[in-house]
Amino acid sequence: MTTAEPNTHQLRVFPDLSAQPDDARAGLDAADSLRAVERAFRQATGWQLQYCPGGASHACKPDLSAPEPPGVGVSLRRLRLAADATSDGIRPAIDRDAAEALASSLSDMLDQLLRTRRALWQREAELAAGVPVVPHTEEQGHLAERLEAVLQAGAEAVGCQAAALYMLDEATTQLKLRSCWGLPPDRLTDPPRRLNGAVADLEAMLGHAVVLDDQFLLRHWNSPEEFAAAVCVPVSSSTTILGTLWFFSDQPRGFSDRETNLLEVVAGRIAADLDREMLWREGFDGARLKRQLAAVERIQRGQLPTIPPLLDGWEVAGWTGQAESVGGNFFDWFGLPGGLLAVAVGDALDRGLEAAFAATALKAALRAHAPYHREAQETLARLNLTLWTGSAGDQYASMFLGLVETATGRISCASAGRPGAVLLRPTGCEHLEEPGPRLGESPEAVFDPFGCELAPGEVLLLATGGLLEATDMSGNAPGIGGIAELLHPKLHLSADQLVRLIRRRLESPSGSPAVNDRTLLVIKRTPA
Repeated sequence: MTTAEPNTHQLRVFPDLSAQPDDARAGLDAADSLRAVERAFRQATGWQLQYCPGGASHACKPDLSAPEPPGVGVSLRRLRLAADATSDGIRPAIDRDAAEALASSLSDMLDQLLRTRRALWQREAELAAGVPVVPHTEEQGHLAERLEAVLQAGAEAVGCQAAALYMLDEATTQLKLRSCWGLPPDRLTDPPRRLNGAVADLEAMLGHAVVLDDQFLLRHWNSPEEFAAAVCVPVSSSTTILGTLWFFSDQPRGFSDRETNLLEVVAGRIAADLDREMLWREGFDGARLKRQLAAVERIQRGQLPTIPPLLDGWEVAGWTGQAESVGGNFFDWFGLPGGLLAVAVGDALDRGLEAAFAATALKAALRAHAPYHREAQETLARLNLTLWTGSAGDQYASMFLGLVETATGRISCASAGRPGAVLLRPTGCEHLEEPGPRLGESPEAVFDPFGCELAPGEVLLLATGGLLEATDMSGNAPGIGGIAELLHPKLHLSADQLVRLIRRRLESPSGSPAVNDRTLLVIKRTPA
């Protein structure tokens, strides 16, 4: 019994979004051999799978292909499902619906594989632009050798006996010989030529090749070397004129259009080498600065205290979010003689690397001065004098400092600038802000003392100005009052939980950068 005309059905594989040749079979064979899958499918089911590349619908009749994706302009690649017409009268092992279901699953798997391969191909090309710059130990020698080799090759190609590369200085007023071939080596020690009066060079920089084929023209156009003939072509990148390239001949001669075009190609090669060298230097310097910045970020993050003080009845937790990788905000806590606990938040009133250095110095000075004073305002006065005498008068900082008597809960406080402070009690909130002069503004600045007492179950919340101005996910700036309202019903939570609650309120889920550095410190006296 013979089979009827084979039934056919086509399954979409994936949109061919690239303008690659239609010979996609090689790519699929490389994807762990689709042919082996086709053979196994045929042996197991009696049905045949055939691959039809994009644009080859005539090979997959009847044409059941779906419309092309809008804006793509190329056909879809497909799998064709057909009964095996060469099975000598043996019916397929499964019906067409079952074969279609199995083939559809294979099609989906192949679709994902090809999409993944394409995504990997694109990503690897993108990552190629971000390969870390690794300096070559002999890079300087390589550049000199390359330039001289290009000059020699260009000169010999047009029958010249010498070549010279002149580069403009930063002021674009002089031309300095930077590389040569066929000239005495001591030419490199000659002083630069003034651009004013270098007629041939000026004309070449306008985009014209200047051919000087006799002594009169050489003198008139101010040739830099004594030869019988010369040609001058510009050396420029796509955006910048770099200088000029000269080729010299011992014999009077002219230069054909073909030869001048060749020399312009040589000048383009030199411009590309110089561009590559400049980009390499910038890339290497940028990578080095990036590594140094990452090291500073690790150091600054590592200087923030993470282990709370081991004091019965007290919990302390903090968080700092810098607007950039490093910044001027910090929090700190540390023990002092006599059962005191120092707590502080600081803001160097700037952003970036400069602020990070100022904040590190301020934090170190705080730890150096605090053990010698039992009143917060005295410590701030010493910090102010240290910052004022140790800077050029352009470094300022704000800070809230509290010295906690852990046995009684009494806190000696002082503030510089406008940090935020609020005392959260079960009965309400009390704002403790006492704006004062900033640290570093004047050596005679006076900081007013004030104090409070923290009872069991109460919380002291400290914040820098950046956190007070920060916006939440809805774009509103809750300020210290809004933060206090958020925390007041949750005073039963630990200090660490309260900090995380505020972070979730203020941090954007999209990861968009903050405008200002932000710091929060929570001090809680736990119930007995």
